[in-house]
Amino acid sequence: MKHKFLIHTDGGARGNPGPAAAGVVIDGEPLGHKEYGEYLGELTNNEAEYRAVVIALKKLKHLIGGEKAKDSSVEFHVDSELLERQLNGGYKIKDKDIKVLFLEIWNLKTDFGKVVFKHISREENVEADRIVNQVLDKETNKLDL
Repeated sequence: MKHKFLIHTDGGARGNPGPAAAGVVIDGEPLGHKEYGEYLGELTNNEAEYRAVVIALKKLKHLIGGEKAKDSSVEFHVDSELLERQLNGGYKIKDKDIKVLFLEIWNLKTDFGKVVFKHISREENVEADRIVNQVLDKETNKLDL
């Protein structure tokens, strides 16, 4: 693979379900370091984790284009063991909403040469977690007004 990208994602909800956000950090040439946060509305924690991966794959393809995507290796670092196990085929998916998100990710993965998911500790995912909390702080402050 010509292009290699490391992506940290995190999703979180305040309450389960509750106001949720996604945080994405993309590293790799020719992009350098990019950070994205997005408010997701009312979701569960697991749905937010999955939406973060969807957002990351769409953002990366948009930034580098389809041709480079096909020649790219993407490694996701996630602190959700459930997400990592489900996306790597180790755990079955029972929740119907998660099944829909799983299929969306499965289809998005086909745009890239290689996509792998690796479980990391929360301490190794501080940037993506910080983005989630910044977005939630901003959105929940708006709701309080």
